[in-house]
Amino acid sequence: MAGAGKTLKVTLVKSPIGSKQPHRACVRGLGLRRLNQTVELPDTPAIRGMINRVSYLVKYE
Repeated sequence: MAGAGKTLKVTLVKSPIGSKQPHRACVRGLGLRRLNQTVELPDTPAIRGMINRVSYLVKYE
């Protein structure tokens, strides 16, 4: 982890196949490629907005 800021762990729990194109783009923008893949991202308003948009596809903590 780089920096002293807070981070969020985001996990893809549902396949984005069949979801809207902008939602699939958000999933890719979050760095998620495979089911059950977890990434750590900085806690910024932009990242939170992307997570909020695809909240039905991801789990976060």
